[in-house]
Amino acid sequence: MAAQATQPQTFAASGAVENKSKPMRNSLWWDAYRRLKKNKVAVVSFFVICVYVLIALGAATGLLYPNVALGTPADQYLPYSWSHPFGTDVLGRDVLARAVHGTATALSVGLVASGISLVIGLTLGAIAGFYGGKVDSAVVWLYTTIDSIPYILLIPSLTFVLGRGLINVYIALGVTSWVTLARLIRGEFLKHKDRDYVAAANVMGASDARKIFRHIMPNVTHIAFVQFGLGFVSAIKLEVILSYLGVGVDVSTPSWGIMIDDAKLELARPFWGNLMAATIFMFGLILSFNLFNDALRESLDPKLKNK
Repeated sequence: MAAQATQPQTFAASGAVENKSKPMRNSLWWDAYRRLKKNKVAVVSFFVICVYVLIALGAATGLLYPNVALGTPADQYLPYSWSHPFGTDVLGRDVLARAVHGTATALSVGLVASGISLVIGLTLGAIAGFYGGKVDSAVVWLYTTIDSIPYILLIPSLTFVLGRGLINVYIALGVTSWVTLARLIRGEFLKHKDRDYVAAANVMGASDARKIFRHIMPNVTHIAFVQFGLGFVSAIKLEVILSYLGVGVDVSTPSWGIMIDDAKLELARPFWGNLMAATIFMFGLILSFNLFNDALRESLDPKLKNK
C-alpha cells in the first residue's frame, strides 16, 4: 500500500519536471527578448527601424509622394523650404520624395538579397557540417573559391554581366554573400551532430531531415539572425555603391546611390540637397540596424547571460 501511495507522487513529480522543461526550449529567445527590452539603445534603434519600414511601405503603396518621378523645369533647384525641405533637383523633382522612395528600394534590396543569402548559407552549411565527407569538401571548395575573389571586383562584374535593374541586384548580392554564414553554420553543425541529443535522435530512428531541421537547426538559428542583420546592412551599402557606379538599379528606380551620383554635378552650384538627403537617410537606417544587431548579438551570447 505504501508503494502504491508513492507512485502517483513520483508520476506527478516527473510530470512537473516535464512541464517545466517545455518552456526551456525557447529560453534562449526569451532571455534575449528580456535583455533587449532593458537595452534602451536597442529599443530606440528598433523604433527607428520601424519608422523606416513605415516610410518604405508608404512609398511602395503610393501613400507618400505618389508622383516622385514628375517635375517641371520651372521648379528647378528650388531653395529649401517647408514644402521642399531638401529643395528640388535639376528636373524639378522634390528631393525629399526621392529619398523617401529610395528607402523602399534600400529595404527591398536588404530584405531580398539577405533572404537569398540566408537560404543558401543555411542549406549548404547545414548539409556540409552534418554529412561531412565529399559533401563537406565540395561545399568548402565552393565557398573558398568564391571567397578568394575580391568582393569589390566580384559584385560589380556580376551586375555588369547581368545588367542594370533591381532584380539583378537582388541576384548578384544574394548569390555572393552567403559564404560567411555557410562557414559559421557548418562549424556549428560539426559541433552539434555529435552531441547527446542527436545521438538520442539516432537511437529513436529519426530521419536526417528531422535531425537537421528539428533538432540541430533551432540551436544555430541565432547565428543566422545575427548574420542576416549584418548582411542586410551590407546589401544596402553595396546597392548604393553599385548605383553610384552606374551598374546597380536602373535610373528610373529611386535610389540613394543615384541621388549621390546626381550630386556630383550639383555641388558646384552649390546645391547640396541630393547629397544631404541621401546621406541622412542612409546614415540613420544603417546606424539603427548596426546598433540593434549589436544588441541582439549580445543578448543571444550565452557567455553574457548572467551579466
